Amino acid sequence: MRDAVLRVAGDPYALGLAHGRALAAWVRDYAEERVRLACSPVWSGRESTRAEVMALARACLSVHEETYPDLAEELRGIADGAGLSPAELVVSGGFTDFVDAVAAGALGEGPHGAGAASDGAAAAGAPGGGEARPAGGDEDDCTAFLVPAARMADGAPAFAQTWDMHEGSADHLVLLEGRPRGAPAFVVMTTAGCVGMIGMNEAGLTVGINNLTAADGRVGVTWPFVVRAMLREETLEAALEVLARAPLCGGHNYLVMDAAGRGANVEAMPTARAVTALAEAVLVHTNHCLEAATRAVERPREPASQAESEGRLRRARELLARDGMDVAYLQAVTADPEAVCRVGAAPSFVGTCGAVVARPATRELWAVAGRPSEAPYERFDLAVSAS
Repeated sequence: MRDAVLRVAGDPYALGLAHGRALAAWVRDYAEERVRLACSPVWSGRESTRAEVMALARACLSVHEETYPDLAEELRGIADGAGLSPAELVVSGGFTDFVDAVAAGALGEGPHGAGAASDGAAAAGAPGGGEARPAGGDEDDCTAFLVPAARMADGAPAFAQTWDMHEGSADHLVLLEGRPRGAPAFVVMTTAGCVGMIGMNEAGLTVGINNLTAADGRVGVTWPFVVRAMLREETLEAALEVLARAPLCGGHNYLVMDAAGRGANVEAMPTARAVTALAEAVLVHTNHCLEAATRAVERPREPASQAESEGRLRRARELLARDGMDVAYLQAVTADPEAVCRVGAAPSFVGTCGAVVARPATRELWAVAGRPSEAPYERFDLAVSAS
C-alpha cells in the first residue's frame, strides 16, 4: 500500500493540483470509464447521452460549489492537474450517487434538484415518475462494521470495512495523506481523482461507507464530498450534523466513530435518513437498507445482488458475535473467504479491492490494496503523520 501513498499539503487548490498532476493518467482513465458507464442503462435503467450526463454533472457541481466551496476548489485543482473538467470528476468520484440521480430522472433538472420529489416518493423510471427499476450494477458493494469497546480485548473501539469494486479498480487505489491549511490532517483510502472514500483525521474521527441504491436521487452533492466534510470535524455529533445538512445526490450508508468511541450508522437517502447509535452490539452494514424510512425510497437491486448483500450481512454478524476481538481478528473478518472477501466473477467481475481497519482512540489505521485474504495490511499512525 505504501507504493500508492500520495502526500499533499496546502490550500485546497494546491492539494488538488498535486493530486491531479501525480495521478493524471489514472484520473483520466477512471473518469473516462465512469462517464461512459453513467450513460449505460445497466447502471441507471435508462440510456443517456454523454451530453445529458455532463449537463447533470455540471448541475451537481454547482451544488458542490455552493455547499463545500473549499472542497470544490480542491476538485478544480485535481481537474486542472489531470487535464479534465471538474464535472467529469463529479461523475467519476461520486459515481454510485450520481447514477441514482440519473435513474430518478434528474437529467434536465437545475441545481438543488428542482423537480425532484420532496416527500421521498421520487421514482426511478422515466422522467417525472414511473415504476422504480432495479439497480443493475453492483459496484461499491462493501461490508462495514463498528465494534464497541466492550467487544474489543483492549477496550479500544474499532471500525472496519472492505471496499468491493470491479477488480481492475484496485489499480486505481491510493492512500491520500492530506495536510490542508486550516483543517485537520487526514488519511483517506480513495481512487484517483476522488477527494476521499474511507478515512480518519488527526482527531481520530473516522468515516466509512456502503453504497445504497436510492430511488429519490436528485441534483445534489455526492458522497465523497460529504465524507471529506465530515473529516473536518472532531466529534460524532459534529460529523452527524454535517451529514444531516448535506443536500445529497444519492444514497449511501455512513459509519462514523470518534476518538471517544462514540459511533453511529446512518442510512442516508436524499429525502430520508435513519440513524442507529452504537451501543453494546456490533453494528454491521452491507448494501441494502435495514430501516423502514429508507427502504421506502430504496431503488430495488437485482435479486442476485440483493441476496449477495444479505448473505454478507449474515456472515459478518456471525463472525462478529463474540467478545475479546482485536485488530488482527477484524482484519481476518475482512479476509473471510466464505462471503465477506469476494473474488470477482463474470459478468461483473466485482471483488474486494481493498480494506481498512481503524482504531480512532489511538489514531491508528491499517489499509490494504487488493484482497485482504491475499495481501498484508499496512499500519498508518495519524498521531505521527499529523505532527
